[in-house]
Amino acid sequence: MKRNVDADPTHARKRTIYIVGHKNPDTDSICSAISYAYLKNQSPGNNCYVPARAGHVSAETQYVLKRFNMSVPTLLENIGTRVKDMDIRKVPGVGSDISLKKAYSLMNDQSVFTLPITNEKNQLEGLITINDIAQSYMDEYDSAILSTAKTSYRNILETLDAEMVVGDENGYFDKGKVVIAAANPDVMEEYINEHDMVVLGNRYESQLCAIEMQAGCIVVCLGSPVSRTIRRLAQERNCAIIITPQDTYTVARLINQSMPVSFFMRKDNLLTFRESDYTEGIKEIMSQKRYRDFPILTKTGKYIGMISRRNLLGVHKRGLILVDHNEVTQAVDNVLDAEILEIIDHHRLGSLETMAPIYFRNQPVGCTGTIIYQMFVEQGVEVPPAIAGLLCSAILSDTLLFRSPTCTQMDIHTAKELAKIAGIECESYAKQMFAAGSDLASKTNEEILYQDFKMFEFGDFNVGIGQITSMSEDELAHIHSTLYPYMNEVYQDKNVDMMFFMLTDIIQETTQLLCCGDKAPDLVLEAFHKKVENGSVKLPGVLSRKKQLVPSFMMAIGEL
Repeated sequence: MKRNVDADPTHARKRTIYIVGHKNPDTDSICSAISYAYLKNQSPGNNCYVPARAGHVSAETQYVLKRFNMSVPTLLENIGTRVKDMDIRKVPGVGSDISLKKAYSLMNDQSVFTLPITNEKNQLEGLITINDIAQSYMDEYDSAILSTAKTSYRNILETLDAEMVVGDENGYFDKGKVVIAAANPDVMEEYINEHDMVVLGNRYESQLCAIEMQAGCIVVCLGSPVSRTIRRLAQERNCAIIITPQDTYTVARLINQSMPVSFFMRKDNLLTFRESDYTEGIKEIMSQKRYRDFPILTKTGKYIGMISRRNLLGVHKRGLILVDHNEVTQAVDNVLDAEILEIIDHHRLGSLETMAPIYFRNQPVGCTGTIIYQMFVEQGVEVPPAIAGLLCSAILSDTLLFRSPTCTQMDIHTAKELAKIAGIECESYAKQMFAAGSDLASKTNEEILYQDFKMFEFGDFNVGIGQITSMSEDELAHIHSTLYPYMNEVYQDKNVDMMFFMLTDIIQETTQLLCCGDKAPDLVLEAFHKKVENGSVKLPGVLSRKKQLVPSFMMAIGEL
């Protein structure tokens, strides 16, 4: 059973803050995210800090996590705001059989303009808007529409505040038209047909005439009593009798409002969004449609609520803390749509901008893990053995067992302190870790290229630089022969000016640099005074992308 030290499950949290490293994460990115999330969750507050990863976990990092019995962080490739980050209005779904009058009343009570129609499984069947109701009242002059809509007697009784004294109130008025009995019986006979609904008053002869003409239902206004004779005849002729306290004029106005919303609701080609949809993707769609409200569904199609264009103004940005990077090109997609709260890094300052001041800790050390251990010490928080193992692994990996020029005395001291807590010996453990990460034979060229690949902006040039490390010279030579042709294919399709890949030999302390792009040989020559031959160049003593390759390229780029 793997331990989860990411958060304290007993503590109620209100907001989730993600802590994530760069794309194509290395061991430092993953281990620092987990460790910093643990540290942040030790402080009281209303936030839950969750470690995340911005890509696939390398074999080396998988070894580290397994060694210290830790779970792989959740995948977070896009931090853009989603529909679920909006203020979704929880408008309850209603059944398709409710009356127009009931629907209008619910709209008024809830101050909404659209009602969702759902079934017993909470699946969306349609939408009814206040405009639909208005049009049903203004545009329909068909006296048979009540039966065409298959209106239930229950709806009629509710709408007219009426009582059924003869007939089945669970039945439906599904045949005939509505007739107002405003004439003598001899005239009425010309207008009343079988199954019609006849609205009338307390005149006995009018009631009798309607029943004899095979009316399906008579509606008696003003609460007038109905004689036993009329009731008996109605039962014999299967004619329902409804008594309402309303007058004839009011009944005539209200009767069509008893029709079910299913007859008028919009049910075809409904425009819906999923709660997992990104708001960036729905903005344009919403602007092109003249609908006021849009239903939101779960992944399984269950109805949740409604949003409108106005809700886009109140989107809750997702909280984010960046570790081991501070450049937009290396960050999760849509990073600028998030609320960046902190940055903990040991690299050069990049292109990332924030809307407000944030906590930014940047130190010239060899690993982000070194900085995070300092923060544990500063805050007086004890480092658990598993977290110590992660932080030590991050330092050993980033500094190549203290061989990298980026390594400082602080890194060495911190790693040794953490090794004691974790119960490991730095050199022997590092060799095991590197061996696990160097098993590249089973990996595809794509997996190798993007295992540790970062994008940089050098002036007007977009440059991609990848790196792998190995303790086997033969393994690196084999990768060289297969990876370079693949790099050239990728370079043609990728929107970059130059691509480089570092094949770093930890034992020999050297790097074979693969180069793609018309300007790449010139840049290498300017930076290292070495000539690229057959697409590559050997750089003795160059182990660090951050401390050696990138700074040299930055100084040389202006000469191109």
